[in-house]
Amino acid sequence: MILSWQMEGADGAAVPPSLADRSHRSSISSTCARSLDVLVYLIDDTAVRLNVENLTSVTVHELHRIVRDALQFPECAMEVFSLWLISPLLEVQLKPKHQPYKVCRQWQELLFRFTDCPEDEIMQDEPSLQFRRNVFFPKRRELQIENEAVLRLLYEEAKFNILEGRYPCDAEDCEQLGALVCRLQLGPYDQDQHTACALKEKLESFLPAHLCRRGHSLLAALRKRGAKQPAYEQGLFQAYQAVREEAACGEPEALLQHYRAYLQRCHQLPYYGCAFFYGEIDKPAQGFLHRGGRKAVSVAISLEGVYVIDSKEKHVLLGLQFQELSWDHTYPDEEEEHILWLEFDGESEGTLVNKLLKIYSKQAELMNGLIEYCIELNAAAEASVPENSTSQSPTLTPLASRQRPKLRRQNSVVSSRIQHLTTIDYIEDGKEIKRVKPKRTASFFSRQFSHSPTAYSAVQAPAESLEQG
Repeated sequence: MILSWQMEGADGAAVPPSLADRSHRSSISSTCARSLDVLVYLIDDTAVRLNVENLTSVTVHELHRIVRDALQFPECAMEVFSLWLISPLLEVQLKPKHQPYKVCRQWQELLFRFTDCPEDEIMQDEPSLQFRRNVFFPKRRELQIENEAVLRLLYEEAKFNILEGRYPCDAEDCEQLGALVCRLQLGPYDQDQHTACALKEKLESFLPAHLCRRGHSLLAALRKRGAKQPAYEQGLFQAYQAVREEAACGEPEALLQHYRAYLQRCHQLPYYGCAFFYGEIDKPAQGFLHRGGRKAVSVAISLEGVYVIDSKEKHVLLGLQFQELSWDHTYPDEEEEHILWLEFDGESEGTLVNKLLKIYSKQAELMNGLIEYCIELNAAAEASVPENSTSQSPTLTPLASRQRPKLRRQNSVVSSRIQHLTTIDYIEDGKEIKRVKPKRTASFFSRQFSHSPTAYSAVQAPAESLEQG
């Protein structure tokens, strides 16, 4: 959802936004009135209009509860969702004590600090407050939710991230997920109504745009009329036919079943529910002149680990759980740019080495803070498990005991592609780094996963701390 301050309309009315509103929404339009109307946009672009008093001093927690009450969501929504400040240039999840109005007024300063955007773009950019999934809500708890409206909103956000290519997904899984979207949008499969041609007209509503574009190449355009349809179209159509309903299941129960099925399949993606940041990494040197350059990447961070994703190719370059890495953040006075360093175990010509990956990004400070905080939350969760407990709590499984799921496909988009990375390698030799396996007790960096409590250093905003209180 997106919040937008307006001075008109009736309290609680749901209104559809105009096309102009969808493309660009201002967060604050007036500061004169004691109470202001707030438009809360859901991810499907419908809106709920609220009347909020003392908006300039209201906290995220207070505004969050107003939104929840207006939507008639259950109490669990306070944990499931969070308020974010979003623009095309930057995304920040706010904490309960933040004051959205004040952070909004600092937006240009934050953009100068955390982006490389030109000044004219920064001065024209205006953020929106969005009601999105909370990065710190464990995904294993999602399937315990019974409320249809909450599940639908989680489904809509997951679908958005799949279709936008933010969650890289193998073609086979895209087809299965797309089939569930077909069922939820079009109803149960009807061979007379839901033909392959009918699905093709709305293909980008069911499959990621980058996957659909692969079938629109020059060679595809030159295919003769009547040629065989692309494999992904066939796969989607067949998967839609195969979607089954539980016996004697009414439509409300069927919707819950399919929302859960969609989320459960998304949970297999390691970056589901992550916060995303943007940066660049060095390309491997190529050609006679050994020219390299840089590659644009997105860095996904969650309670489970860090994932570096190729922004163009839509596949994982490196995926690490927290116990598999050490990290650090260096400032421009130490390096030419802000850099997030990731250190992990690797191999070079049969020799075990430590590999260092440099991620160039002005958002490295934000990434560093989020990694620290996620590790702190994991440590607190593990510390709360009684030592004499004989059975593991399903919601507090120790991070170190979790096992990576086996990859079903050798070339899966979720597989790390370390051979595509340019890293600095260190070996066990002389004064170089000493490695003690299996724990990362020796490292180039001091920051790494530990079972002991860690301190969280909050990122400070230029004019006022984002950690209000």
